[in-house]
Amino acid sequence: MPLDSGARLGPCEILGSLGAGGMGEVYRARDAQLKREVALKVLPADVSADPERLARFQRETEFLAGLNHPRIAQIHGAVEQGGGRWWTLSLLRRAPTSPSPVRPPSRPRPFARHPRCRPSPRW
Repeated sequence: MPLDSGARLGPCEILGSLGAGGMGEVYRARDAQLKREVALKVLPADVSADPERLARFQRETEFLAGLNHPRIAQIHGAVEQGGGRWWTLSLLRRAPTSPSPVRPPSRPRPFARHPRCRPSPRW
């Protein structure tokens, strides 16, 4: 069930949607306790009801908690409240107009020729 702007999850107020996938929906939110913007990953009810997918969510939580990299969101907490489950994550910012860093295609290097080396005949 998608959450609308202004809805509340615990101390967080939903500001907007960031995306959705097979394991949940991600929202930009304002944490009233920490007084900062965060990302919330909300687990759908059908995933919460499936023990196998719930175990996967738990493994993902533990794995993410062990990572520390500037391009990977850090997990601040995993919450279970009123039958719902979600993570509070750091909000990674990227300028909306900046493209992802893509290198231009490289040119093939010219074949290095040595005076004693001859190209092999093609069969």
